[in-house]
Amino acid sequence: MRDVWRVFGTIGISSFGGGLSGWMFREIVERLRWISPEEFLAGLALARTMPGPNVVNLAIWIGYRLRRTRGAIVAAFAVLAGPLVLILILATVYERIKHSITVHQLLMGVTAAALGLSLSVGIKSFQAAARSPFYATMAVLTFIGVGVLHQPLLPIACTLAAVSVAWAFFLDRSDER
Repeated sequence: MRDVWRVFGTIGISSFGGGLSGWMFREIVERLRWISPEEFLAGLALARTMPGPNVVNLAIWIGYRLRRTRGAIVAAFAVLAGPLVLILILATVYERIKHSITVHQLLMGVTAAALGLSLSVGIKSFQAAARSPFYATMAVLTFIGVGVLHQPLLPIACTLAAVSVAWAFFLDRSDER
């Protein structure tokens, strides 16, 4: 349980300002190999469909996969504890230096780094999806529906969720034969 707290606490505090899912992927999938890229992507997709912050939902999902209910609780608190303390400290400091041009330039640099991490997850997600016809098909259909046909995301996501469940159901049944 200490490992879960340490990893999620480190992720939470070191990814302050964005890029958490990218950092989680790198630490949990690539470095520690606690779960596979496909499992991570499934958890990320689920986290994005649930209400609340995506990274907290993802931490809960991964914590649960690793250590069940206790793991989910520890992961959620760990990923939130550091940033909570840090934001309280930074808010106090920022109130004193908020008119500095240097501070604004620094924040622009932090934003660029967070964008880079987010793009990294997108690229890695696409690479993992390309290895599976199922994920690749869902990604292409989502892109066509939302990006090309400009349909609202919610109906596309609901439709493809139903298709995904049916597809997985029939794939599982064909594997049993």
